Amino acid sequence: MKVLVINCGSSSLKYQLIDMEGEHVLCKGLCERIGMESSMITHEANGHKATTPAIFPTHTEAFLEVVKKMTTGDGKVIDDPSEINAIGHRIVHGGEKFKESCLITPEVVAAIRELSPLAPLHNPAGILGIEAARKVFGDIPNVAVFDTSFHSTMPPKAYMYAIPYEYYEKYGVRRYGFHGTSHKYVSHRAAEYLEEPIERLKLITCHLGNGSSIAAVDQGRVVDTSMGMTPLAGLMMGTRCGDLDPSVVNYLKYTLNITGHQLDEILNKKSGLLGISGVSSDKRDVEKAAKEGNPRAQLASDMLNYQIKKTIGSYIAAMGGVDAIIFTGGIGEHDADSRAKICHHMDWLGIRIDTDKNRDAHKQNKDVVEITAWGARVRTLVIETNEELMIARDTKEVLNKQDQ
Repeated sequence: MKVLVINCGSSSLKYQLIDMEGEHVLCKGLCERIGMESSMITHEANGHKATTPAIFPTHTEAFLEVVKKMTTGDGKVIDDPSEINAIGHRIVHGGEKFKESCLITPEVVAAIRELSPLAPLHNPAGILGIEAARKVFGDIPNVAVFDTSFHSTMPPKAYMYAIPYEYYEKYGVRRYGFHGTSHKYVSHRAAEYLEEPIERLKLITCHLGNGSSIAAVDQGRVVDTSMGMTPLAGLMMGTRCGDLDPSVVNYLKYTLNITGHQLDEILNKKSGLLGISGVSSDKRDVEKAAKEGNPRAQLASDMLNYQIKKTIGSYIAAMGGVDAIIFTGGIGEHDADSRAKICHHMDWLGIRIDTDKNRDAHKQNKDVVEITAWGARVRTLVIETNEELMIARDTKEVLNKQDQ
């Protein structure tokens, strides 16, 4: 079975074609600046990677170019698009309606559209991808894989907000959580590595990057996660503020005399590491500036590491212990200094990492690297996330259920 995995943005289309027999990536790429001038496609296959200009008025033309790249030239991996058995779409928000991945029908598309107010930047883009895929690939089965579904096992005490209950009943105001495909992938990969059934493990998965979230996974089920009704909540991120006293919102709105939309721009795109450091939204740039003596950059780094440490501690308390801490995502996988600072002074919880193993983790060229210090009760792992593979696996599972 060959599965085409799609992650659509409003002006982008990220793709991977995966052969599920052996789970090999046949090709991958990115269409950028869809609907704009100077559109381009980057396609990687057969050891070749090339970026070429293209014309993409809509996502449909982007899909047509993807097909061309997959079937011709140095990047050819299939003879005909009919060799693709299914398309798996990353959909950010499934609300309470979608607790697992599902085959896409007109009713499913309508439900995703109804949920767009909860993810206005993402769900409409996902629908664009679904509609364009239908036009280009015809009747190939399409499957929706939701970022929120892995978190649907949270109990009400974890997902409810302490506001009038009717707002939850009428408008769905509650914690949903995101990065679900990443948290699901690394928690299951950790169980494989530890050679334990996931049903016996208490895990804390830290997806740390430009967008960051942490999940408490108890016996394979998420019992809490840091993001909320939207991906703005939780930890501070590259440009997102994370958790905030709600009164700050009204105070800034009226003090600055700005609209709600303008305030949303500030909290989503001008806050976080960028807002505090004044340097960059990229943790690498912030760390570099901190080492050069920039006090605001140092503060930004310290704030993020502190928030991660605090969240890990609270989840250990919530689960009554932990067997393993997993670091993943751009920061989680590559920032040894952050991992060291997060785990510092956590010996009393059984968490201690080996300095040399942590420093050299990126040199191992393995998808799982253990950095646990000798004698530590809690295992600490660095796992390369693979959301595309998780989407492909879910897509295959949905189709197999349909055939039964």
